[in-house]
Amino acid sequence: MMKKKAFIFDLDGVIVDTAKYHYLAWQKLAAELGINFTPEHNEELKGVSRVRSLEIIMAMGNVTASTDQINLWLDQKNTDYLSYIESMDESEILPGVLPILNFLKENGQPIALGSASKNARPILEKVHILSYFDVIIDGNDVTQAKPDPEVFTRAADGLQMAYADAIVFEDSVAGVQAARHAHMTSVGIGDAQILKEADYHFPDFTHFDHHFIETLIQK
Repeated sequence: MMKKKAFIFDLDGVIVDTAKYHYLAWQKLAAELGINFTPEHNEELKGVSRVRSLEIIMAMGNVTASTDQINLWLDQKNTDYLSYIESMDESEILPGVLPILNFLKENGQPIALGSASKNARPILEKVHILSYFDVIIDGNDVTQAKPDPEVFTRAADGLQMAYADAIVFEDSVAGVQAARHAHMTSVGIGDAQILKEADYHFPDFTHFDHHFIETLIQK
């Protein structure tokens, strides 16, 4: 009988490429603040909460504002982001993701989502994969942002699995660090140089198959 491990997936940049929509929304807001927000700057926001992301952008331009103004900007960014993702469908699922989810489901492996996004559920619904996840922990459920491990430890708790038996798929440095802080195995999806702290690295899900997953399960 196959062992069980907890498989925890980040959302943005791992399952779907909503990172591009976050970038467009932040870029629009940054431009209004007189800040030239580049793709390189956007790397700093991966895996980071909305509030912390705005703090980083404001620091780039030495911008200060009242709490009320900050909340207005946060709402504006989210409204713009939601308008971008409104037309999402299953074609937005990143290559290679579905075969892995199908393999895990067929073999009874517990699956969770651990994402900073507060829009995780509607996105999973739009791309028709909500049913794959036994537990969903998103930005509405946590108080601490990555690299704090709260989102992943709560996901493992929800699956009733030990942290040492959890495997996290992440595309951000903060996410990889969060997995390490929880003593979980991390699989970096993206640039190996950026995700050098991960236990394993792959450019995307097409670079491994169920044999790699079986190896992780048997460890």
